[in-house]
This record gives sequence, C-alpha cells and structure tokens, in this order.
Amino acid sequence: MTKICIHCFISGRVQGVWYRASTQKEAQKLGITGWARNLPDGRVEVMACGEPAQLAKLHAWLKRGPTLAEVSEVTYEELVVQEFDGFETR
Repeated sequence: MTKICIHCFISGRVQGVWYRASTQKEAQKLGITGWARNLPDGRVEVMACGEPAQLAKLHAWLKRGPTLAEVSEVTYEELVVQEFDGFETR
C-alpha cells in the first residue's frame, strides 16, 4: 500500500457552508486521514493522507464541495507521508 499526503488550499465561498465537516465525512468514507481548517483569509486548508486513488477522489470532491459551497480554486502539493489518527476539523 503506497501512501501519500496532499496539502490543499481551497478558495471561494468555502467558509460557513459546512465545507470542513463535509470534507471530514468524505475523507472518512474514503479511508483518508488528516485534517481541515479555516484560514483567516477565507480559504480552507486541508491535509489529507492515503492511497493515491482515494486522494484523487477526495481532490475531485474538494473542487465541488458541499451543496452551498462555491469553489473557485483548489491548489495542492504532495508532501512526505505523515501519520494522523482519523480525520479531524480544526
């Protein structure tokens, strides 16, 4: 099992629309660990670790987000694997 981590920044209307909680639910469904948090500039930051196929599915989901979100951009970089217990919102 090859694990990787992606560090994402999501821009648009992504705060106050259940983006973090929905990301947590989606990540847990896919077996991904990590976290999601709001940033002071209005973006959401996500650290996600798992198998490449699962992360590709999460990345595609991050581009859509939950129903009320309006995502304008998702940027990410691959990082060295880190270990997390589950997926949390911060």
